[in-house]
Amino acid sequence: MIALCKSKLRFSVVVAAMTELCATASLADTGQSFFDGFDTFDRERWRISDGWSNGSWQNCLWSNRNVDLVEGHLVLTFDIAADLSAEERPYRCGEIQSRRRFHYGTYEARLRTGTGSGINAAFFTYIGPIHDAPHDEIDFEILTRDTSRVSVNTYVAGEPLNGATAPVPGGTDADFHTYAFQWSGDGIRWYVDGTLIHEATENLPTEAQKIFFSLWGTDTLSSWMGPFDSDALPTKLQIDWVAFTEADRRCLFPDSVTCGLQ
Repeated sequence: MIALCKSKLRFSVVVAAMTELCATASLADTGQSFFDGFDTFDRERWRISDGWSNGSWQNCLWSNRNVDLVEGHLVLTFDIAADLSAEERPYRCGEIQSRRRFHYGTYEARLRTGTGSGINAAFFTYIGPIHDAPHDEIDFEILTRDTSRVSVNTYVAGEPLNGATAPVPGGTDADFHTYAFQWSGDGIRWYVDGTLIHEATENLPTEAQKIFFSLWGTDTLSSWMGPFDSDALPTKLQIDWVAFTEADRRCLFPDSVTCGLQ
């Protein structure tokens, strides 16, 4: 059930963004290494999701009002949308996605979540049918009803594979932690604060993908994300920085997990 709902969710993200397709056709090439500390918002690198929801299971509307820069952090907010009708969704939530696609290499981000049942804070990569590609995906997801753990997962041609959960020392909400995955043709390795937490060596994604950060909620997927708790609002996902390092490069900035990898 969870896998089915998640597959529908990611597909709907892209269906809802169909208007982006022509505008970004020239950016479909695979991106190069970068580090973004979010001192400013680079609109050539990122697009803000605005004005739609992923499907009936999502109880919030993506809004550019819920994406902001605060004290050197990119902040995604989930809050009550007092000016929206019930038909439009009672809550607002935030998401950004890269305009370019990225392939083998190391993906890293330093994050801090809020808390709240029924809410998902995610750092992931995705590509799908609307991009004339199979549904491939690599995930970090924090279900903030339990901030002691992070979930990792892949989709390969639309099939969920390689899922696992792992503890996050001190919790995802108490402080910032660095989440990273290293993706090659031989495997995917997920890290939290430089410690290997999971590895997959078979049934791997192959398609170049976009980078996403999102914070969203649900009233219906309670068996997976927990019953929705509106008393937890507003809640936030703070992103200190994000980086991508191409597969043949290492240690492009001092805090990179690649500095300690062989």
